[in-house]
Amino acid sequence: MIERSTQDAAQLAQESARQHYGRLLAILSARSGDIARAEDALASAFEAALRRWPLDGVPATPQAWLLTVARNALIDDIRSQQKQGTMAAELAILADELQEEKDSSAIPDHRLALLFACAHPAIDASVRAPLMLQTILGLDAASIAAAFLQSPSAMAQKLVRAKAKIRDARIRFVLPDQDDIPARLDAVLQAIYSAYASGWAEFDDLQRRDIATEAIWLGQLLCHLAPQEAEAFGLLALMLYTEARRDARRDAHGDYVPLDQQDTKLWDHASIARAETLLAHAATLQSVGRFQLEAAIQSAHAIRRWQKPVDTAAISQLYAQLLQLSDSPVIRLHHAVALAASSGPEPAWAQLQSVAQDKRMENYQPYWAASAHLLSLLGKHSEAEHAYVMAIGLTSDAAVRRFLQKQRLALLDAEQW
Repeated sequence: MIERSTQDAAQLAQESARQHYGRLLAILSARSGDIARAEDALASAFEAALRRWPLDGVPATPQAWLLTVARNALIDDIRSQQKQGTMAAELAILADELQEEKDSSAIPDHRLALLFACAHPAIDASVRAPLMLQTILGLDAASIAAAFLQSPSAMAQKLVRAKAKIRDARIRFVLPDQDDIPARLDAVLQAIYSAYASGWAEFDDLQRRDIATEAIWLGQLLCHLAPQEAEAFGLLALMLYTEARRDARRDAHGDYVPLDQQDTKLWDHASIARAETLLAHAATLQSVGRFQLEAAIQSAHAIRRWQKPVDTAAISQLYAQLLQLSDSPVIRLHHAVALAASSGPEPAWAQLQSVAQDKRMENYQPYWAASAHLLSLLGKHSEAEHAYVMAIGLTSDAAVRRFLQKQRLALLDAEQW
């Protein structure tokens, strides 16, 4: 045991819960075949860590300690519910494998297998990506529901039913054969990207940054697993393009900096170069998809690192191609912003109106921020001011909120003149 202060030990227990959740849940689920039961066992282990580590000291290998405690809890749970030997097989598997690893590197990583189990054809397509986010990242139903523009109660019910389906159908937690990968790939790609986006969105949360790093790792692993799938390389390129700009998103005072105003010297040029290579390789596989197009958009923005102007018309065309593949309100919104840069605010506003009646936009912050921007360009200052108020109220990031407040004040000053 490593001696730490009570506060440090408790903090380490909380950090371990965030950092190791997906890896531990994956191995427990693979052993039991029951995600919900594995979640309960893992929760017991984390609760034990919060109680015991501040008193007994932090284990030399926290992840291995958590796995052992969780496995014990899982065996106890199975044993308590075992009826007439119906669960003897599951109990035997767990008992045979209950050997405490000496270090974290000895713990096998089943996260990708868990992702593909969640993407099994027997699982409803609408819940595959949310289920992956909960199992790999430990996000609660409310957070996932917000990301997918659904109510928390409806999302919670869907997740419970999906886990029961995996258990009852005895879906195996193994990597699929090469022939089975394409059918499940889209859901896995979406889940990995959603995981990355959750880590990208929280600028000041170091734990969320770790989630983004884990998502990139999963993307790399997927490229090795499915080297013939162009979209796997497109997704990895997209994440690397985006990650390369992380340090440029805030200025020296911590204020938000829009993409077109970022200091390109702060970009990670090595990551951008790697992303360019991945995107070029994806193109050789001759199967264009959503993530390759989104990566191509980021590549068009990255041209600024060579002191060259961004081709706004090309970006608008890429969004138009995206709409042909996936006509979603979010893509329409981004296309509207791109049109403003390439063709002016009038066609951009017309495009934005195509999603204005979608009820999900009522509490969607990017919609109101885009509306405020376009309305201000159109000279509709009172309507723009209302949109800014809505966007500011829906913004959780303090730096973005300050940026929007400055934009609103500039609009009000212009209106006075």
